[in-house]
Amino acid sequence: MGYAIAEAAIAAGHDVKLISGPVSIAPLAGAQFIPITTSDELHDEVHRAVQGCDVLVMCAAVSDYKPARVAPRKMKKRKHPLALELIPTRDILASLPKENRNYLVVGFAAETHDLETNARRKLRKKNCDLIVANDVSKIDSGMESDENAVTIFFRNGESKKISRTSKKIIARELMKIISKM
Repeated sequence: MGYAIAEAAIAAGHDVKLISGPVSIAPLAGAQFIPITTSDELHDEVHRAVQGCDVLVMCAAVSDYKPARVAPRKMKKRKHPLALELIPTRDILASLPKENRNYLVVGFAAETHDLETNARRKLRKKNCDLIVANDVSKIDSGMESDENAVTIFFRNGESKKISRTSKKIIARELMKIISKM
């Protein structure tokens, strides 16, 4: 979805910084590509990027947890069970300034249940200008699919549904909405 949005923004004539973890998609021509591999790197790059942006689109599906310790080399198989200690990752959206922000923040909410309730809560809690919510419990859309169905929630309480279609079409519709804002 992030690549589709970046592509739509480039097509609309916008300058684009694409901060991306490892994916099987080639970097986009016309975008400043910033590769990252960890949630901490993403946090730092987002905070650098917002200093000079008009719009921040945060559609990365960042894990909520990470290992407390990283092994310096491969851990060999053992006969007894292995328990991993997980710690929360930094919440990038929540870490953004709440006041005197001169850029629009578009968040994403990947939900498995109570989509509207959870998305509207995230919109308020994370101080987004709009949030794009999708049901990731469905196997035919969302993650690992070229198609999606989303509902966009706005601060003023309005919402807009985009029925199941290609991510490229959703991205173009999202760019139209962002441009109007």
